[in-house]
Amino acid sequence: MADLSATYFSTIILVFRVVFGLVFAGHGWGKRKGGIDGAAKSFESKGIRPGRVHAQLASLTEIGTGLMIAFGLLLPFAAAGVVGVMVVAGWTLRNNGFWILNQGWEYTLMLALTAALLAGLGAGDYSLDAVFDLVDPLNGLVGVALALGIGVMAGVGHLAAFYRPPPTD
Repeated sequence: MADLSATYFSTIILVFRVVFGLVFAGHGWGKRKGGIDGAAKSFESKGIRPGRVHAQLASLTEIGTGLMIAFGLLLPFAAAGVVGVMVVAGWTLRNNGFWILNQGWEYTLMLALTAALLAGLGAGDYSLDAVFDLVDPLNGLVGVALALGIGVMAGVGHLAAFYRPPPTD
């Protein structure tokens, strides 16, 4: 395997971070722009109550963490936010099976995994983390562990506090 120069690596990570982060932020913005009431009804129907509060919080988390990833700011912690939101989303979709074609949890797994692996790779030289010398020691396995550990704990805690399964017919 060819040795990647730091510039080449940082450029690749920059492009990936910006696309991934802006798409994730856009997903959160869509909840707001499309009317938070629709998202709130969806949350309620999946057992996340009160739906309006959680739709607001999810949209703000998605926008905030997406922008943090795009700018490369505190990347392991931003990734933890993505993982946490995806744990909750995945749990609410689990009864639909794995594949997204059936409204399953496949896509939530891929987003969480991508965020965690990005935390492990680090934000690269073209990031706010590099500008402010914030988290270089948090790259590698420490970054992955932080993203997964904090994210999974936050998601599970959220579910324990607020998930109330909808009644079955």
